[in-house]
Amino acid sequence: MHDKVYDITKFLEEHPGGEEILLEQAGGYATEAFEDVGHSSDARELMKDYLIGDLAKEDKEKQIFQEKSNPYLTEQNSGSSWSSWLIPLGLAVVAALVYRFVIAPSSS
Repeated sequence: MHDKVYDITKFLEEHPGGEEILLEQAGGYATEAFEDVGHSSDARELMKDYLIGDLAKEDKEKQIFQEKSNPYLTEQNSGSSWSSWLIPLGLAVVAALVYRFVIAPSSS
């Protein structure tokens, strides 16, 4: 994150959001995912305990090139944002219809 490398192996079980979310970002650039969540200043302070170094210049350039040359990376990221709100919206609509046509008439 932010061109720094962290070893958070010992933090996996302590992470309030669960270890799965950390493992999804393992080995990649996690800056955007970290910032999107809006971590507290305490979380940012805790990160210092797991810092192991700076990202090598070659790796930074390699990642920039991969993002520009692979449109799948952008499509994949935008697809997950669709499902993050589309699935709950669909479930809400189904629940409303079930309530309106199944539960509400029988309680009258």
